[in-house]
Amino acid sequence: MKTSSTESPSASHQRVEESRAETPESAWKPLYKVGGVAALIIVVFIPIQSIVFVVWPPPSTVIGWFTLFQSNRLLGLLDMDLLLIIDQVLMGLILLALYAALRRTSQSLMAIALTAGLVGIAAYFASGTAFDMLSLSNQYAAATTDAQRSIFLAAGQATLTMWTGTAFDVSYVLGGVTLLITSAVMLRSTIFSKVTASVGLVLSVTMLEHRSRIHVEKASPQNQVRKMNAVQCRSWLSELAANG
Repeated sequence: MKTSSTESPSASHQRVEESRAETPESAWKPLYKVGGVAALIIVVFIPIQSIVFVVWPPPSTVIGWFTLFQSNRLLGLLDMDLLLIIDQVLMGLILLALYAALRRTSQSLMAIALTAGLVGIAAYFASGTAFDMLSLSNQYAAATTDAQRSIFLAAGQATLTMWTGTAFDVSYVLGGVTLLITSAVMLRSTIFSKVTASVGLVLSVTMLEHRSRIHVEKASPQNQVRKMNAVQCRSWLSELAANG
């Protein structure tokens, strides 16, 4: 006599439920992979940008910037945060991956962190003037009269002011807030270690406290320390996204 191979309704229902439970998380896996790749790229950029900051510090005057751009355009762009601009694009992907990884711990807090981070990235783009300064440098070099040179010098000063102004400050503060919230959520999660979350909290408090104490020009030595601190935080977030 033949036996029936038909699966029981209860077993079939259980299999469907398990499949539905796995689907939402698996849908985020491509984002995790993209975040990991973005993290690796930033890790490569960090030592390059650090060496540029230390060996070839940014000029402190408009004339100094124009001279740098005319002698070495690539170095001028690097000194004016070219790699950090690219980092911001990659950080957007990493923040999305962190949101996906930590959303189950606190979806509301991670939504706030993600929003603050993306607004901070947008603010940083608003402060980026590397290619504007390159263009002004070319026009200054091509100028034939003192009056034309004065116009381009004034425009260059305005561009430097934008580079060091409110948009940069907003970006920096929002970056610290994003790191603070994300680290706090990590303390409540089982995905990342308590040590990792604690280090993130320390870095975020350092960023916010440092910003509240001083207001310095971007080309000053103090600001290079501030930039290095921001790079360290991006590196830390990158490792989190890669591990998540």
